[in-house]
Amino acid sequence: MTLTLTHHTLPSPSPSPFIYGDNPKIAQHPQKPHLFFCPKNPPRQSSLSAIQPISTSSSFPIFLPLLQQEEEEEVEQQHQHQHQLHEEEENTEEEEDQPTDSILRFFKSRTSTQDPPVLGKFSLSKNRRSSWHLAPNLVSLPDPDPDPDPDPDPEAILTQTQIQQINSPLQSSSPPSPPHGSIVLEIVQIAKQMPENSTLGELLGAYEGRVSAKECVEVLGLMGKEGLVLGCLYFFEWMRLQSHSLVSPRSCSVLFPVLGKAGMADELIVLLRNLPQNKEFRDVHVFNSAISGLLCCARYDDAWKVYEEMETNNVQPDHVTCSIMITIMRENGRSAKEAWELFERMNRKGVKCSPEVVGALVKSFCDEGLKKESLIIQQEMEKKGVSSNAIVYNTIMDAYSKSNQIEEAEGLFAEMKAKGIIPTSATYNILMDAYSRRMQPEIIEKLLLEMQDDGLEPNVKSYTCLISAYGRQKKMSDMAANAFLRMRKVGIQPTSHSYTALIHAYSISGWHEKSYAAFENMRREEIKPSIETYTTLLDAFRRAGDTQTLMKIWKSMISEKIQGTRVTFNILLDGFAKQGHYTEARDVISEFGKIGFQPTVMTYNMLINAYARGGQESKLPQLLKEMDALNLKPDSVTYLTMIYAYIRVRDFRRAFFYHKQMVKSRQVPDAKSYKKLRALLDVQAATKNRRDRSAILGIIKSNMGLLKPKKKRQKDEFWKNKKKRPRTHNGAQGQ
Repeated sequence: MTLTLTHHTLPSPSPSPFIYGDNPKIAQHPQKPHLFFCPKNPPRQSSLSAIQPISTSSSFPIFLPLLQQEEEEEVEQQHQHQHQLHEEEENTEEEEDQPTDSILRFFKSRTSTQDPPVLGKFSLSKNRRSSWHLAPNLVSLPDPDPDPDPDPDPEAILTQTQIQQINSPLQSSSPPSPPHGSIVLEIVQIAKQMPENSTLGELLGAYEGRVSAKECVEVLGLMGKEGLVLGCLYFFEWMRLQSHSLVSPRSCSVLFPVLGKAGMADELIVLLRNLPQNKEFRDVHVFNSAISGLLCCARYDDAWKVYEEMETNNVQPDHVTCSIMITIMRENGRSAKEAWELFERMNRKGVKCSPEVVGALVKSFCDEGLKKESLIIQQEMEKKGVSSNAIVYNTIMDAYSKSNQIEEAEGLFAEMKAKGIIPTSATYNILMDAYSRRMQPEIIEKLLLEMQDDGLEPNVKSYTCLISAYGRQKKMSDMAANAFLRMRKVGIQPTSHSYTALIHAYSISGWHEKSYAAFENMRREEIKPSIETYTTLLDAFRRAGDTQTLMKIWKSMISEKIQGTRVTFNILLDGFAKQGHYTEARDVISEFGKIGFQPTVMTYNMLINAYARGGQESKLPQLLKEMDALNLKPDSVTYLTMIYAYIRVRDFRRAFFYHKQMVKSRQVPDAKSYKKLRALLDVQAATKNRRDRSAILGIIKSNMGLLKPKKKRQKDEFWKNKKKRPRTHNGAQGQ
């Protein structure tokens, strides 16, 4: 039976799960997508959907499982209903455009009754502080490949897995370690001790004719592990110049990733172009290793050219090629739709799916926020026999946790354990990071214990999440410092992220001196501070109002050529503004303008505050003119800052003027802030009204002749010497 993907117009209109127009980005998926597919000329015995869609001629061979109903009576009724709808909508379907989007066809091929498992499959408590539950513990082994990076990312793990898979057919059995004193170790030792102004080929004259092609591969592998990249290049050249060339496809597959990790993309391309033109070197594993090396160097365009050359030479790609190319597309800013189309093309060429391909596809969709679609892909792949691994689950869990949907992430965690998939350290770290953002350190403590029960040792990322969870709350900085000491006690060296979390903890509690002491310890241990570390430290002294140290830290950033972010820019500007240092605030704006940060409304709000607190209220109107010249519209904060600036100097006339401007421009702040402002202005308005009323009455009475003219006494010669008597009230005179 031939399956065709079809597009159906539902009776009640609902947004399509994917809308592709002129915008290449994928639109947001709706809550419950209506996705259907049906067979072309369906038989009466089976039906694939409850509603008859509009037929098309597009087929999709791999992701269209035949979802047959179990009960035949139900199937017959559904088919009759489909047939009726098909006849009613025959005229309409000619006018509508046929769906040509491959990814739209795929998601429309699914039945509308299936939802992602985390949305209805698991019932989890919402109040994580009072009730928290994970799946029962399963016996697990330690993580075979612990992530040494302080921030384990599913994307990084996925890329490493792809690289490891490149040579799997060529290296089905890893070569044994060379014995002590073998030729392999001798050559590696010569490469380590190679003198200056000499090449490795000059020192290997005695080894001509004594080294086999297999031993050459071992030499390249050991040199790559030792970081002797130039030695690898010299040795590869020596291999090529032998009377009987020792260069093999396997040696290329070992060398190219080494060059890519070292950033030597140009040398890699030259070697690839100069390979022999025989069929032996037109091998998929050679091309995979070259593409992977260029991926490590971020040379995405060159990687695409290698892939196109691969197609030109009729080299059949495999699942490793597919996963690497999808990763390249994601890193190069391509959309998930384009990645799916590439996967479809390779699938038509006979490329089989694998967990690495699923992981690359899922990552592309998760990066665009399409979490439900990622789950759909994962489920459909499992129906085709491609089981998900821990990396796939980690990727989807990470997407949900970063969206603050921790319940769904927990559901996926329970599901993977129920399927017998052993969680890794990165799995637990994803959950810990989510609870860290929720400021729930007690749950992270439980996760640490469960992690150890599963045979996994907490790493630096695990403890960093715990430090951050404590440090985000006031009056818990001592607990954050205690977690930092616990990490050191178990022998885990802190990273810049760990110190950043500790500095932030001290900053929240107002311990800016301890923040700077932690920063000094970090530099003493030769741990390079990141931009996040500097930004957190600047925030600590902004809170403390210490502009001298603020300036010192900023100069240190400039001297170390660490480029700040928009957050760094705002923290510096606000720190100087609150102390009235408008000159330094101007310097900050000028310095960050050199690296492309243009002023915003928030920038001018802080600058107005700096001039107001610095006693320069007369220059505030000029700042408004600057904003107008930059097409920046003042907001409620702008007007509030100016009004309070004039109230502080008792200039109520201008305060009332800018209040009127604020109301006319409809930039009224929130109710609480506006109520406070009106309370201040109403008191002054009442006083002003009383004075105005008294003055007006005096003018009226004077014009009507009701005021008694004051008698002017004639001055005598002694009037200058008369003492002025103090005026007293009538009551005082009576006493």
